[in-house]
Amino acid sequence: MLTPIENLPAHVFGVKAAGEVSEGDLKNTLLPGLSKLVDKYGEIYYLLVLRTRIENFTAGAWLQDMIAGIKHFTRWKKMAIVTDQKSVERFTDIFSYVSPGEAKGFSLSELDEAISWVSAKT
Repeated sequence: MLTPIENLPAHVFGVKAAGEVSEGDLKNTLLPGLSKLVDKYGEIYYLLVLRTRIENFTAGAWLQDMIAGIKHFTRWKKMAIVTDQKSVERFTDIFSYVSPGEAKGFSLSELDEAISWVSAKT
């Protein structure tokens, strides 16, 4: 399930992933949130707090995630992924080299730091 994170700066969209994450979660929560950012600000500052294993994302969720990334490819400015899964955190740091914006991984204990980092405009 994806749940929007409240009390973030207006130019930042964040979600918390818990349990199973489905195609519907991405269609009903992630995609509309990203589209609102693009419509209002023309760019994306995104925070994902991953409180579930990546194995809990359904195939449909991965497809919708890929669609979101491609649809807004040139709009990504910053993406912070917060998780205690070290492989995901490392992948996020590496992904920064091939994406148009910045991407950075943080541990769950660094949530406040992640919010500060992703909120800072570049």
